[in-house]
Amino acid sequence: MPFLDLQSNLPASTFSEDFLKKFVSVTAAALGKPEDRMHVVVHPDLPMMIKGSCDPCVVLSVSAIGATDSAEKNKDHSAKIFGFLTSELKLTEDRIGIVFNALQPHQVGKRGTVMTFLM
Repeated sequence: MPFLDLQSNLPASTFSEDFLKKFVSVTAAALGKPEDRMHVVVHPDLPMMIKGSCDPCVVLSVSAIGATDSAEKNKDHSAKIFGFLTSELKLTEDRIGIVFNALQPHQVGKRGTVMTFLM
């Protein structure tokens, strides 16, 4: 159950349903998770600054159980996600930041319990 929280100063129209479907497909494949378990929230039109500039940018938080718990995994995820975001959003890599959060099963709620009891 990965959670993706994408924040951007780009307009909402940038993040069409087609974009979201591609984004889920790419990130699910990168993380080795089924697409139907992905949780995605996009926050467009935010006042944002990266490297002292308010030029178009994205900050992405990726939280998952077992997929974001090592530098080696996150290096691979980062390359794939950066590739997608730079291509789709026409941003340079210096306008994108990604934070990887390793979740434990007891930190994720589902069906009135936590994943610890559903695994």
